[in-house]
Amino acid sequence: MTTTSAVRTDQEIQRDVLAELDWDAQTRATEVGVTVSRGVVTLTGQVDSYARRWAVERCAHRVRGVRAVASDLAVDLPATDLRTDADIAIAASRALEWDSFVPAERLDVTVADGWVMLRGEVEFGFQRRTAERELRRLRGVRGVTNLVEVRPPTPPSDEQKRLDLRRLLLRRTGTEGVDARVDGDTVVLDGVVSAWWQREDAERAAWALPGVREVHVGIVVSG
Repeated sequence: MTTTSAVRTDQEIQRDVLAELDWDAQTRATEVGVTVSRGVVTLTGQVDSYARRWAVERCAHRVRGVRAVASDLAVDLPATDLRTDADIAIAASRALEWDSFVPAERLDVTVADGWVMLRGEVEFGFQRRTAERELRRLRGVRGVTNLVEVRPPTPPSDEQKRLDLRRLLLRRTGTEGVDARVDGDTVVLDGVVSAWWQREDAERAAWALPGVREVHVGIVVSG
């Protein structure tokens, strides 16, 4: 079976990004300006938290045909959410300690002007992402820079990671429509699947591989 994918216009992409923002309960479409040029989405406006800014950016990335997202969103915290750097640092440390999937003892947190810098080493990419997710949800946070390194005790070869990922995808989704390329700590996923959950599951599976620090998803949903 041959699957064709028509090139989407900037107007179609803009329409769908706005619809996605309107649909997602974590975002407020009226706060965000959306322009599109050659598949690149630019987001402008002002939001009341870093968590909401991240949610807006994710909405844009989810839309079919988007090549990249440039975020010029400003975070303007309400007075009730303002926190000192010391308060944010304490809250961040506690949040990491309370998450059973995060090796908090291997991570360092620095806060300056509401911006959190995360450093350290973990064994898996999902631990790196989980730690960042915990921090971006905290009140008073204006941004997060994640400098955590992913270093497994015994790094598997690229070919071994590719084979492991292929087996994992077959177990979880039953599809052979995903092509995975591995280059060191980076995984690139391409191909065509019939449902959005298969695309998301493929991304989660890639993050679960030892030593993976970056995952680039180019999978197309045909359904």
